[in-house]
Amino acid sequence: MMFEHDDPVLELTDEQCWKLLTNTRHGRIVLTAAGETDIFPINYLAHNNLLMMRSAPGTKLAEIAINENVLFETDGISSDEAWSVVIKGTARILQSGEEIAAAESLGLKTWIPTLKDFYIEVKPTRITGRHFILGQQPERF
Repeated sequence: MMFEHDDPVLELTDEQCWKLLTNTRHGRIVLTAAGETDIFPINYLAHNNLLMMRSAPGTKLAEIAINENVLFETDGISSDEAWSVVIKGTARILQSGEEIAAAESLGLKTWIPTLKDFYIEVKPTRITGRHFILGQQPERF
């Protein structure tokens, strides 16, 4: 068991959330612009309490340029436990050569074999997580 607890649901601490984020590479980013909300699967890297992502030109970059407020979610599941971490934060596209070089030094690889020359940094304003012990619904009495 990843986390020991008796109740079926455990609210995770920030530290526990970051441990999970550091050991996971795929999640979903939610962006909203012009009244439309989109969700994209994306690979990422957690570093210094930030999330780093790569992207090609397109919808993600355009929507971040319009609205920096984002949600990010990642999770994991096995036969007897599951977990989920959600981040509310702000995203920005790295601009300076120094920032881009620092991001490149982290070794964030693209998920699919396409060119992704833009780096996105997500700075959390709120992080929440839960760990679940899986099982059947209890009987009602």
